[in-house]
Amino acid sequence: MLGDINLWPFLILILGIALLLLLILRYKINTFVTLIVTSIVVAFALGMNPAGIADAIKNGIGGTLGELVVVFGFGSMIGRLVSDAGGSYRIAKTLIARFGRKRLQWAVAAASFVIGISLLFEVGLVVLIPIVFTIALEADVPLLYLGIPMATALSAAQGFLPPQPSPTAVTNILGANLGLVLIYGILVAIPAMIVAGPIFTRVAKRYVPSAFKITKHLDALGTIKEFELDKTPSFGISILTSLMAVIFMVVTTLITMFINGGKQVYGGVIGDSAWKAMTSAARRGYLTDPSEFQRIIAFLGNPLIAMVIALLFAMWSMGRHQGRKIQEVNATLADAIKSIANLLMVIGGGAAFKGVLTAGGISTAIAAAFSHTSMSPIIFAWLIAVIIRVSVGSATVAGMTSAGIVAPIVASQTAVNPAFVVLAIGAGSLAASHVNDAGFWMFKEFFDLDVKQTLKTWTVLETLISVVGLLMVLLLAAVFH
Repeated sequence: MLGDINLWPFLILILGIALLLLLILRYKINTFVTLIVTSIVVAFALGMNPAGIADAIKNGIGGTLGELVVVFGFGSMIGRLVSDAGGSYRIAKTLIARFGRKRLQWAVAAASFVIGISLLFEVGLVVLIPIVFTIALEADVPLLYLGIPMATALSAAQGFLPPQPSPTAVTNILGANLGLVLIYGILVAIPAMIVAGPIFTRVAKRYVPSAFKITKHLDALGTIKEFELDKTPSFGISILTSLMAVIFMVVTTLITMFINGGKQVYGGVIGDSAWKAMTSAARRGYLTDPSEFQRIIAFLGNPLIAMVIALLFAMWSMGRHQGRKIQEVNATLADAIKSIANLLMVIGGGAAFKGVLTAGGISTAIAAAFSHTSMSPIIFAWLIAVIIRVSVGSATVAGMTSAGIVAPIVASQTAVNPAFVVLAIGAGSLAASHVNDAGFWMFKEFFDLDVKQTLKTWTVLETLISVVGLLMVLLLAAVFH
């Protein structure tokens, strides 16, 4: 079969990544500049039309940063408002008192997992990092000690659990049962989260100790101030302000799942007539027109809108309500925007690289190379997702492309539950995140790491989630075949 495969795109991919790492690690060239320059070089090597290279770069940046600019910006503002008012300090003190230092990792991981079920990874990271940073400072532990469990929980939820975009879309493509994917996904995600989170942290501290440093300043957050506890906002209003966007998205997601997807999950259990009566009563309690109700729910649950509402609330709860003047609030907002400028540039550069790889036909070449196989559908789906993930960076692209490749195989083999193939794709789509993934650069910048440290921590933990996830899927498939 190798004689029919065009190996040139794969060679260009390897050389492009090598060039990127060389320029950043050896010659210390600015990361954003290196990503853009490497993207152009790779585009030419892939034989792209010179007139279309700029568009591929712009589309890559725009497709990633379009909504995230507002989400990142407002998320940073909310975090800084809570921090400057003393809310983060109050949250940190309360959690430390309730859980103790020994159980902080597990508390952070559990909270992040629940939040990550309905929140995009990038949004969850922006919302949680100010709180986790403050907890780490007050507990006198390295930020990465809590950051790895947090990021692992968010990532596992993103890869395995509806209503996250990729597993939901892949479920639809493969015709799997949404309820089974969710139930099995939780059984897969929790062990993966534990192994790649608290357990891996112990190992990582030994072979990359330089990454586990205690710092009182992060460029993305600024210096965390110290406060007198009795002069800070209450724990309730602090946590409500910090997680208001999350609450909006969780509630609207659950309502949407109940209305649109609930029949698939519950209809067969309680009966169609009972299901119709339940949904009709629920809708009637809000609006006469169910479609209008769903449009409002979709509007409020959109991450951008949720962030806008949450920021307006934060400006009151952490501003005027705390006796702070509007000038102080505006100064906090301005500092927050300045602090994430470099982060947005680096993420945009990674998105440009991903855009060129996608437009250059890397995923198409992979699909052609593996168009015929006799491998187990579960293992094959995972392997394809891994290859695409390593090649183009995006977990969503890896999931969607893999689903299209394996769909005919799943349709022809009734012995394999499609839900397990969905989860195998989810596991593969998380593997080996590196320099062409926006998440790689986010983790690097937020946790103040260099590229080598990020490869030894973030890339490894993502791969652990992927491998443990695959093993759990195979185990479940053997038990519930």
